[in-house]
Amino acid sequence: MRLIPIDALKPGMVIGKKIYNSDGLVLLSEGVELTDRLIRRLGGLEISYVYIQDALTEDIVVQELLSEETRLKAIQSIRSNFKKLESRPDLGGSFLHLGKSFSGVMEAIMDELSEHEECMVLLTDMNTNDYNLYRHSLNVCLYTTVLGLSFGYSREELRVLSLGALLHDIGKTRISQSLLQRPGRLSLEEFREVQRHTELGYQILKNEPNIPLMAAHCALSHHERLDGSGYPRGLKGPEIHDFAKWVAIADSYDAMTTQRVYKPALLPHHAVEVMYTGSGTLYEQRFLEVFRDRVAIYPPGITVKLHTGESGVVSKVHPHVPHRPVVRVLTDAEGVPLTAPYELDLSKTLAVMIAGIGQANVD
Repeated sequence: MRLIPIDALKPGMVIGKKIYNSDGLVLLSEGVELTDRLIRRLGGLEISYVYIQDALTEDIVVQELLSEETRLKAIQSIRSNFKKLESRPDLGGSFLHLGKSFSGVMEAIMDELSEHEECMVLLTDMNTNDYNLYRHSLNVCLYTTVLGLSFGYSREELRVLSLGALLHDIGKTRISQSLLQRPGRLSLEEFREVQRHTELGYQILKNEPNIPLMAAHCALSHHERLDGSGYPRGLKGPEIHDFAKWVAIADSYDAMTTQRVYKPALLPHHAVEVMYTGSGTLYEQRFLEVFRDRVAIYPPGITVKLHTGESGVVSKVHPHVPHRPVVRVLTDAEGVPLTAPYELDLSKTLAVMIAGIGQANVD
């Protein structure tokens, strides 16, 4: 299968990978043939990219970080618990259900990701409609867990880190959803209201006996930055706990690569470039290096253009050198389709570079 932008879809194309709605439910299954009506429907959902089936790339498989069953259970658990908080008029009382409700979900997530020694940060929402708090919380949890596994944290450390990542934005349940989803620039007063989600999240979590205090600090400090430019306390460098630094990286990456009402999604390689401009000033450099080495900046199925002028589709990503994937070359330097496409392993052919993202021309 290959990944193509929504504006390149044509009637007769066949969906290659399930498309989900904001609640994690399937909108369109793989194998569905697109019609003009379905393409217009997808456009209305503000989906950026779609995986389609294609004869030249039919054997290219896009790995999922989680099984569909675990993903759906996680989304439903997050949605159910966050909805309970949204319906509470104040923060009085206890939220004992939180730790108990998420314990099974966290164990399932850690077990599935731990089974894959070469697990990578793979884009999860290229074929999912607009930003959603529940899905964003799960994505940040998945990305952070992958990074924590790669960094070598113990099972207990990983459990705390992953739970902190899952609940990092729980304070947004106390902020007006219309304000969170408002397109365009917020006023200073509105922006300060949105910023309150860090402190509100900390207040929700800090006294819960089933929630580690460090998970509450992830909610409080995931918008702090090394140079002190973050919020809510303007902490610097070593004043910020490492767990919050990990969550900051995962949170920023998912925000950049997810379609929002006020901005289009960035492709992974572009998002990583943007994040690297903040290396050592916004984000911890040694953590960002782990992230760089674990993120598939050119996801399987995406069309790339080589510096030789040839173009093709990424067919495989190497876990240890994700920026040097295997490319199935489909056209020559003049853009003429090859009669015999071939695989080019950029981890071995070091003289060839990816020049950019190409046009996904599918007949």
